[in-house]
Amino acid sequence: QVQLVESGGGLVQAGGSLRLSCAASGSISEINAMGWYRQAPGKQRDLVAMIQFAGLSIDPIYADSVKGRFTASRDNAKNALYLQMDSLKPEDTAVYYCHARNPFRGDYYWGQGTQVTVSS
Repeated sequence: QVQLVESGGGLVQAGGSLRLSCAASGSISEINAMGWYRQAPGKQRDLVAMIQFAGLSIDPIYADSVKGRFTASRDNAKNALYLQMDSLKPEDTAVYYCHARNPFRGDYYWGQGTQVTVSS
């Protein structure tokens, strides 16, 4: 089992920045990818960024809507995942969820979510 706890959400004006953090604990060694998803009211949960832990490329992948504005990163020593969000827009308003997975084992984990609200 893996436990994920997000922090860092809040209210910010358009053009501002926020940094989300995700603290992971438990069977971290069994995870092969971590990332961020978001869900706006009345919409489905969508991928924001994903980091693979191994393979041909370990560079994060991003949703087109956040490329150039958001940066995902890991701190292996702290078992932490971060999402630096710059140039925020009102359409970035959503609950942001930390996610960890090992699809080969059929393991998928979610945090409780943190609210990000961007005012115009």
